[in-house]
Amino acid sequence: MRIHSSADIHPSSVIEDGAVIGAGCKIGPFCVVGSDVTLGERVELKSHVVISGDTQVGDDTVIFQFASIGAIPQDLKFKGEKSRLEIGKRNRIREYVTMNLGTEGGGGVTRVGDDGLFMASCHVAHDVQIGNRVVLVNSVAVAGHCILEDDVIVGGLSGIHQFVRIGQGAIIGALSMVTADVLPHALVQGPRAELDGLNLVGLKRKGVDRADINALRAAFQMLKQGEGSFKDRASRLGEDFDSDYVRAMVAFVMADSDRGFLTPN
Repeated sequence: MRIHSSADIHPSSVIEDGAVIGAGCKIGPFCVVGSDVTLGERVELKSHVVISGDTQVGDDTVIFQFASIGAIPQDLKFKGEKSRLEIGKRNRIREYVTMNLGTEGGGGVTRVGDDGLFMASCHVAHDVQIGNRVVLVNSVAVAGHCILEDDVIVGGLSGIHQFVRIGQGAIIGALSMVTADVLPHALVQGPRAELDGLNLVGLKRKGVDRADINALRAAFQMLKQGEGSFKDRASRLGEDFDSDYVRAMVAFVMADSDRGFLTPN
C-alpha cells in the first residue's frame, strides 16, 4: 500500500494493502479502495464509494457517493480472467454510476477518456471504449464492447446496444434505444432510435467553420438520397468534398461495423 502523505482519508474508509493513493487525494467516509486500485493526484471520493479490481483513476477525477467502480463484468462468459478499467483525468462520476472491468473476449480493458460527465445511475459495461468530453445523462446504459468517440452526448434513460459505435460529436436524444452505429456529428432520437439529421448545435458550439458545416449538410443529403448502397454512397463523398469532417465521416462508415448503421430516412 502506497499512500501519499498529503492524502486526506477519513478513518472510516478501508484502503486495502496494495492500493496506490496519489498526492492530494481526498477520500470521504465509508469508502472501500481495493488492493489493485491506483488513484492519481487529487482524486476525490465523496463517500460510500467502492472501487475494486485492477482500476486506474486519473488526476482530478471526482466520484460521488454510492458509485461502484471496477466490479467484475455483468457477463456470464467472464471466468475471472485478468482485466482492468482505466479512467482518465478530470471526470465527474455521479451517484450510483457503475463501471465494470473488461473481459478477455473484448480485449481486457474498459477505458474512459478525460473530462467526461457521467450523471446519476449510468452504467458503463465491460470492454466499452469512451473518448474525451463525453456526457452520459441520468440512467444511460452502455452495453458491452461499445465505442463512444469524443464529444458524444447521450440523453437520459437511453440504451446503447452491444458493439454499437457512436461517432465523434453525435448527440442521442433522451429515451432512445440505439441498436446500430451512429455517424459522427449525427442527431439521433426516438424509442427505436432513428437518424434525424446533424448535431448542428454541437458543431456551432465547437466553433466549426461554416464551410465544414455546409459540407457536412451536403454530404448528409448525398448519403440520404444517392444511388447505390449506404457504403457506396459514403465512399463517393471523399471524392466530392474537401473537408476533414466529411473525410472523418467517410472513414467511420468504411470501418468495420458489427451492428450496421442508422441511415437517413
